[in-house]
Amino acid sequence: MRSLIAALLLGSALAMPAVAQEAKPTANLSAPVKTFGRVSYDARSLMVDGKRLVVWGGEFHPFRLPSPDLWRDILQKMKASGYNSVALYFDWGYHSPKQGVYDFSGIRDIDRLLTMAEEEGLYVITRAGPYVNAELSRGGFPGWLVNQRARARTDDPDYLKAADEWLSRINPIIAKHQINADPKRRYGVILHQIENELALTTPAQRRYMDHLYAKARADGISVPLFHNDQGRNGYWVPDSSKVDKVVHGPNDMYAFDGYPGGTCTVEGKPTRDVAAPDWGYYGPGGAKGGASASPDTPGFLAEFGGGWFDYWGSNGGYECNAIQRGKRFQRVFYGTNLANGIGIQSFYMSYGGTSWGWLPAPVVFTSYDYGSAISEPRVLRDKAMEMKALGGLIASVPELAGMIPAGQPVISSPNIQIYHNKSPETDARFLMVTHKPSNGQTNDAFSFTADLPDGHYTVPMQLNGFDAKWLVAGVTLNGQRLVYSTSELQSSQDGVMLLYGRAGEPGETVLRYATAPKVTVLEGQVSSAFDAAKGDLKLGYTHQGRAIVRIEGGDRPPLTLIVADEAEGAHYWRQGDALVRGPALVRSAVATGGTLALTGDTDGADGLEVWAPKAVRAISWNGAKVATKVGASGSLIATQALSGPAEFALPALTDWRMAKGSPEADPAFDDSAWQAVDRRSYAPTTIRPDGQPNMSMDAYGFHDGDVWYRGRFTGTPDTKALSLFYGAGGAGLVQAWVDGQFIGEAETSNGVPRPITTGTARFALPASAQSGAHVLSVMVRNNGHNWDLDSDDFHKEARGLISASLEDGPSGRSFAVPIEWKIQGKQGGETLPDPVRGPANNGGLYGERMGWHLPGFDDKAWDKVSVPAAQADAGTSWYRTSFALNVPKGQDATIGLSFGDASKPRSPVRYRVLIFVNGWNMGQFIAHVGPQRTFPIPEGILHHRGKNHIALAVTSDGQPGDALESVRLITLHTVKGGLPVQMVAAPNAPSDLKETK
Repeated sequence: MRSLIAALLLGSALAMPAVAQEAKPTANLSAPVKTFGRVSYDARSLMVDGKRLVVWGGEFHPFRLPSPDLWRDILQKMKASGYNSVALYFDWGYHSPKQGVYDFSGIRDIDRLLTMAEEEGLYVITRAGPYVNAELSRGGFPGWLVNQRARARTDDPDYLKAADEWLSRINPIIAKHQINADPKRRYGVILHQIENELALTTPAQRRYMDHLYAKARADGISVPLFHNDQGRNGYWVPDSSKVDKVVHGPNDMYAFDGYPGGTCTVEGKPTRDVAAPDWGYYGPGGAKGGASASPDTPGFLAEFGGGWFDYWGSNGGYECNAIQRGKRFQRVFYGTNLANGIGIQSFYMSYGGTSWGWLPAPVVFTSYDYGSAISEPRVLRDKAMEMKALGGLIASVPELAGMIPAGQPVISSPNIQIYHNKSPETDARFLMVTHKPSNGQTNDAFSFTADLPDGHYTVPMQLNGFDAKWLVAGVTLNGQRLVYSTSELQSSQDGVMLLYGRAGEPGETVLRYATAPKVTVLEGQVSSAFDAAKGDLKLGYTHQGRAIVRIEGGDRPPLTLIVADEAEGAHYWRQGDALVRGPALVRSAVATGGTLALTGDTDGADGLEVWAPKAVRAISWNGAKVATKVGASGSLIATQALSGPAEFALPALTDWRMAKGSPEADPAFDDSAWQAVDRRSYAPTTIRPDGQPNMSMDAYGFHDGDVWYRGRFTGTPDTKALSLFYGAGGAGLVQAWVDGQFIGEAETSNGVPRPITTGTARFALPASAQSGAHVLSVMVRNNGHNWDLDSDDFHKEARGLISASLEDGPSGRSFAVPIEWKIQGKQGGETLPDPVRGPANNGGLYGERMGWHLPGFDDKAWDKVSVPAAQADAGTSWYRTSFALNVPKGQDATIGLSFGDASKPRSPVRYRVLIFVNGWNMGQFIAHVGPQRTFPIPEGILHHRGKNHIALAVTSDGQPGDALESVRLITLHTVKGGLPVQMVAAPNAPSDLKETK
């Protein structure tokens, strides 16, 4: 403490006092309350049943976790990590393989998902499109919509008819789960988004927005409606806004998104070059100032960066992203938002998951981990522990909702800024302390002086490195009066308060009493002094491990005050009226008849300590009674540590069988059932050479994955080369044969965040092609359709072949010889033989059409081979094996499949693999592109206590060494606990597939 005081004296001698952040009149604090059933709002905050609410939410995509029992796992982890709401995108194309056909069962059961969210105590923000973006193929539009010539996201009648088809099905499900639907419902849908990042604002878009608003209301959605404005343009602002240069819309509330904070370097190093922006009370104002575009509605960030996506050919950025937008970033940036009056925040993503099958847009690969608080294998990252602490403060201090600027404290250091807000109803204060600018990284000892609700105070503080502190003052918490604290509040419950700070830093807490209370230090070292004139009890300490103080008397209820450093604070879980210390996760706490039933996870031999109401006399953990003793602080302490997970072995993957999988390259292959390429209507935005047939795969009902073309021609002296123009997404592929002879392959771009998704390729033909009859075979792998982020129909860029030209040479004629083409993609096209796994699961490889990917396929006639393979033929070869798992009962795990040297983002050899686990397409590994080499497989897709089957479709150019590397199972996450998970029922054998024509 002496060193701190000396630093303060030195700082005051060298620097003039600084002022805090100065607010500007960007919000209309006299705006009337707008009411939508039980949900209402004014300029200050959202309200539910008249009570102000800070919406502290996170994004979760159920379609990126195809094991519905695990949806509850994510929701419970979000709730335990401090979130009070969840935002949910719904992917139109995920539910609709064909116009007029919709599925909301199994892995698409939105009713079940919304029920889970209610049961887990989360408010819900629904985002149903029609367009969602979300780095999905087509931005979430269904494949069949690509063939519609009507411009999407306008008032074109054909597009509106298609959109209404979707909305008429999804909107009633959402309406059913609104908080307005049942007066007794505590949680449910409170906000609904009608469009996402609509960047064009012509009259056609305004009429479209009017239509979407009216449709939502007609379908029974009665909560406030909003649109998410991409990057604070002031687009689609409620009519009440009189701000210059905004674009008005029919929506009730204005919301926007933002991903500030910089990015990691290509070497995988975090950067701190960008300060947190002021997009509200303390910002510049105006149409492009964020919340200031709509002064009558509360600040609303429908998306704020909780990570960032990664692209084909990168060095692998998710772990760095988790740091870039992780600990400290969350405090600085999310806290700046809250201080700016942005009381509705949803962090994108909070669980990213897996873009399995053909879900991903060209800008991402299979993993959508995003660097989010919950990793793709469902592990709580360190940043989730920080979110838990911040969310605990929000839950403990309801007055944080609806605060307004309170005036400027005086700060002793020019390196520091303080946002100072207050509750107009109670005068409670929020002081967000950070550097000036907020990305500063100096170590500063300083003080601030302010008129707080309980008096005029000078408060000593320390702020080291990139950081922010969320302080409250003048708040009454369960009968206790907190005058101020330089520690941060994590939890306040009846009789127990938890404060925390940075390890080694001094702290000071002042509580108000009528008379001198009795102070007993139960753990650690804490000094105390009582100022009888003010009634202030001042406690001093250093944050190091844990200290516990018992305070009694002074005309207040007894208080157990826990002071922790950050690492210690991470062990605590706030569950209802209970505060629990110890386990890796506490999922729930339910008191019944004197017993508190806890559920959760342990990752080792974890202790257990519980502070609970006096009526609780016994504890159970995951259904088993726990022997306890009463601690000095009145807690119940387990007499033995909770047991952790048992070790279990994973089998080696052996007994591989292989079959060649490109029979379409054989000129004798029977393609009589294939569709003929013709001159049907052409919908793509890609300009093709004049007079050519429509070769686009989508035109023939093939929207995802691989598509095959077979062309017949009669050779002439001009047929010396084949030139192809093709669309294939990011890191897409084209391979070509003539008369069964492989003539080459080409790929679309990778290694850049926004790849060019069409390409050209030119292959020399053998001399034999210059006379007689010949057969061309071409396979195109479509790695996703583009998004429609700019509302320009970019999702309609052509996929598959766009044109094919037989030509003499560089100086000769193109299209010199006619070709008669046929096309074949996914079996059944839009009529799915496997509707359970759905449209994203399969493309048009021969093995997929024959059911080779299914677990019940009989591969006994296939060749026995070893893996890694020494050599592969050009084209696709299929490898299959089976294995059994025996994960201990009562244990949760995530097991992944890993290829080659997982420590490197790329291989020295060229090949790619489609990964089928028990029939589910769980992603694509591209060895020479990367960066993903390990693929998590969720339980429910993987049988943790039984037999499993893997089928790998390996595509190679046939060059020496370009063959399958080693393949192994790896445990990515294991805890004792978890939730019961059932296998997702799906077709097992080819005979189980529906017949298609």
